[in-house]
Parts: sequence; structure tokens; C-alpha cells
Amino acid sequence: MKIGRLTPNPRAVDWGLFAAVTTLLSTGVATMFAGTPSAAWIIDVHALSGVVLVLLLPVKLRRVAHRVAPSRLSGGRALSLLLAAVVLGALGTGIWWVFGGSLDLGPWGLFHLHVGLGLLVPPLLLWHLREHFHSPATVTRGGRRDVLRYTGLLTAGALLWRVQGPVNDAIETAGADRRYTGSREEGTGDGNRFPVTSWVADDPDPIDATDWSLSVGGRVARERTYDAGQLTPDATDRAILDCTSGWYSGHEWTGVRVGDLLDAAGPADDAAWVQFRSVTGYRWSLPLPEARDALLATHVDGERLAHGHGYPLRLVAPGRRGFQWVKWVESVRVSERREVGEWLAIFVSGL
Repeated sequence: MKIGRLTPNPRAVDWGLFAAVTTLLSTGVATMFAGTPSAAWIIDVHALSGVVLVLLLPVKLRRVAHRVAPSRLSGGRALSLLLAAVVLGALGTGIWWVFGGSLDLGPWGLFHLHVGLGLLVPPLLLWHLREHFHSPATVTRGGRRDVLRYTGLLTAGALLWRVQGPVNDAIETAGADRRYTGSREEGTGDGNRFPVTSWVADDPDPIDATDWSLSVGGRVARERTYDAGQLTPDATDRAILDCTSGWYSGHEWTGVRVGDLLDAAGPADDAAWVQFRSVTGYRWSLPLPEARDALLATHVDGERLAHGHGYPLRLVAPGRRGFQWVKWVESVRVSERREVGEWLAIFVSGL
């Protein structure tokens, strides 16, 4: 049986590749916010799209191989080759991660390389489409047969994705045990001995608690200010910190319940959001009901928080990804609407 009979027609392959890549990119971004089991389907779709890309990409490369011979290579085709190399790199590093791989790149690792290569794809893809865009209307030949072929590809992709777990178990691949988010366990229950990471460029000098205070304000009846000695750590939560750097760590966190601080301040009737602001300017907001249940931690597994983990206060927000657990908190602000600027602040605050 010829392979060509099993694959969609060329235009359908092109659009299948486009759909797989755009799904990978969109779900890759969405995984940054997928912190609860109910969002596990996002990671599954991301993985399934990767498997489909693995199945389609060789078909595409085989078809265009003659166009990229050295004698026929142009600037546009060189960029298309670069796009293919970056996509293969992103796929390869993702597969390597799934099967327990690791890579030491100083402050970064294999997972960071996978993400970095993925972020290079959109600009290269847009440039490629400028030169090689074909309307979906040109996908005419194949029809029902192409639908059946893609159904087969998706089924094969789903089976391959599901089989990788048992394969890892069978060959006892080191480092392959992962949470549903794809993260690996590091430092659970071991106090401050879990990875120290900061989103983008946040890296303040150690904080002297005698010069630090926490303010609670905004849409409240009574603004409050607390120094370190006035905050009594009397609440405890067990929660998993799941970092977008590819690791997770479960701990017992002790600190001050945000709901107690809000009750003392008296949120206004129209209050809907609570923003937690770091000494660096980094900030993130939670809906008011969720914020009430959150914790501002002073200790982890009975140890006072280390500076790298957010001393003197770190937000503990179960079900949220690590970059949303604001460190070095100095302000709790209640508002009617979420501040749009915080989306920019998370990228430039440390600068």
C-alpha cells in the first residue's frame, strides 16, 4: 500500500499543519493558566496536536524536499527551512521532556528551551504564510476521503499519546513522572528547598522586615496598614505550587488568611477583585470570593520563608500556576474592576 493513499491531499496537509501549529501555540499559552484538574484537557489537546504534527510534518517535508536543494535555495525558502527546523526543535524538546529528558542551560533547562522554540514559531510562520498562503477554498480534491484520513490521524495521535505513559512505566524512564500539567516534582515537603524561580526579571534585594509593611486599601471602608509584628500566622493550607518552568512542589503553608484582612477592612458592595502587589511592582488579581480563601504565607513546612521564596509574605493561591503566586507582597488592593496594566507589569516589573 502506498503511503500517499493514507495521507490527505497536499493542500489539506498544509492546512492540517497550520491547524496543528496554531492549536499547539494557543494551548501552550493556555497551559500557563491551567492549574486545576478540570483544565487537564488543555494539556491533552496540546499533546495530541503535537502528535498530529509529528505525523504530518514528514509528509510535508518529503513533498517539498526537492525545492530546497542548494541550487534552488532562495531567501524565502531559507526562512521556510528555519521554520521547519524550529518546529522540529520544539517538537523534539517536547517529546524529550515527556520521556524524562533534561538539559542544563544554566538558569534554564529543557522545558525553557521547548517554550522558547515554541515562541519563535509565530513570527516565522507569519512570514512563511506571506509567501505561501493558499485559500482554504483550494482544498477541493479529496473531500470525504480527507475527512476519513484526518479522523484516522487524530485517532492514531490519541492512541500514541495514551501509550506513552505505559511505555515510560515499562522502561522505567527516570524523570518521566509528571503532574497533569506536565510538571515534575521537586522538593515536596522539604521546607525552602524547592526551586527558586521568578517570572521574567523580578529579583529584589533581601527585605528588612523592620522597614516593611503591608497595606490593605482600595474599595474598602477602612484602609489598614500592618507591620511584620502585627501579622499573626494563624492559618494553614496544604497546596501545590505548580510552576510554568516545568516543576511542582507540595507544601504546608502557614500565614494570614486574606479573608481576615478583608473583613477587617470592609470591602465595598461593588468590590469584585483583589490585587496583590509585590515590592517590585509585579501584581496579580483574584476574584474576591477566591481571594478570601487565599493565604499570605510567612512560613513553608514550618520554616520561615526564604527571601527567594517571597519573604516576608507570599500569596498562596491553590489551583493557580506559580507565576500567579505573587512574592514579596506589600499591598492588597480591593477594586471594582481588574487593572488592565497588571498584564504588562508581569513582564516589565523587575526591569
